[in-house]
Amino acid sequence: MTVVAGERGLVEVVGTWAAEVDPPPAVRASVRRRILDIAGLCLAAHPLDTSAPVRDFVAAQGGAPQARAVGLAEPVPAAQAAFVNGVLAHSLDYDDTHLPSVLHPSASVIPAALAAAERVGASGRDLVRAVAVGLEVCVRLGMVGYDRDRRQSIYFEHGQHATSICGAIGAAAAAALLVAPDRAGPATTADTVAHSMGIAVSMASGVIEANRTGGTVKRLHCGWAAHAAVTAAELAAAGITGAPTALEGRFGFGQAFLRGEVRWDEVTDGLGERWEVPRIAFKPYPANHFTHAGIDAALALRARGIAAADVRRVQLGVAAPTVRTIGDPIDVKRTPGTGYQAQFSGPYTVVAGLLGGSGLGLGLDDFTDALARDPQRRALMARVEVVADERCDAIYPDHFPAVLTAELADGSSVVEQVLTNRGTAERPLSDDELTTKFRDNAARVVPADHAAEIERAVADLDRPGSLAASVLRPTVHLKR
Repeated sequence: MTVVAGERGLVEVVGTWAAEVDPPPAVRASVRRRILDIAGLCLAAHPLDTSAPVRDFVAAQGGAPQARAVGLAEPVPAAQAAFVNGVLAHSLDYDDTHLPSVLHPSASVIPAALAAAERVGASGRDLVRAVAVGLEVCVRLGMVGYDRDRRQSIYFEHGQHATSICGAIGAAAAAALLVAPDRAGPATTADTVAHSMGIAVSMASGVIEANRTGGTVKRLHCGWAAHAAVTAAELAAAGITGAPTALEGRFGFGQAFLRGEVRWDEVTDGLGERWEVPRIAFKPYPANHFTHAGIDAALALRARGIAAADVRRVQLGVAAPTVRTIGDPIDVKRTPGTGYQAQFSGPYTVVAGLLGGSGLGLGLDDFTDALARDPQRRALMARVEVVADERCDAIYPDHFPAVLTAELADGSSVVEQVLTNRGTAERPLSDDELTTKFRDNAARVVPADHAAEIERAVADLDRPGSLAASVLRPTVHLKR
């Protein structure tokens, strides 16, 4: 789509759609599953050493008690609650992913929407609608920067974290839907959504280098996007305006982030008729999504009776663009110093799969600092190489496939191919599997009855009389 002088800007088109749309039941059901998933991830991330500084930072700021942040006993300003919960939601690298845009949309959109909804006392049904809109906007903006010919994300080629950049704008649309009805004034909800998105364009950010070489700053990205989103929505509701051509203008989003390599039709084609939300893939394993097919292949080898001790050498074949994230520099990937670094290591995740793990195959208990430094695992990691594979290149990034070749001690070789990702629409996780994941995450910090209360609250969100604030209410008292 090309917007010319005299026509509405893209944010105005999206704002009008957002103000009028009523997501279909399948989309609403998908949103409820994602809210439960994110609630569990926020709980599980509570004990991380990076979570305490974020909570302490927010607690020290003070301000109006508007919304809950997981781990803080008292409510904080809505934007600050969104920041904390967004950091937690993304910290374990266990949050959902859209393919082929390679975005993690829920970790920004849901924390922002939860905070905005609690701030204004919104219903559960309004929360679900706002999240659906925010996720859809986030994903479609991610696809704007996906080069279909080269089959790669232009954002990532520029070193940008599309998750937090597009997440800030999508989450701003969600937050604006919730905040706008609470404000008196001449602006319509459509106007507020459009201006909120336009303002958020100037707040969107994220650099992805920490994925390659370390650092914990990436854990902040979705939190900062959620913070920007709530801030933008509140400013828009108060009368601050964004450019109507903030996305497609000469000095707008497309030029600033993508240097003009854009496909604006991804925003508008089928908008309101075709939903991407149900296609967002849930993560079965708490690791970078590029590692998941390799994990499945390693688990399959184990299921065939092949023990790690039987393996002399392993070649993990993946799509070429993913090697730099999970296999480069190889010496670093073979010697992760922390459980967090292990989540981005092809060698570690293959070894963990060969050894067998918890959860849905591998769980949080398999990504500890002690295991990352374990001498036995490091000896096995030294035998794993990560290479580009043409079979995987032909499929990426619609999936992140893997071809695992193990040379055994007896001189024979075995191959496992995993060409579609578990958790996608083609290989969906069941409701029981998602509940297992949630309970495993929640049990780390809340009693079983509190976890059950969250499950019930999320299940009831679309029912009359439900309140969005009920989702995080049971998280106030956490195990320490």
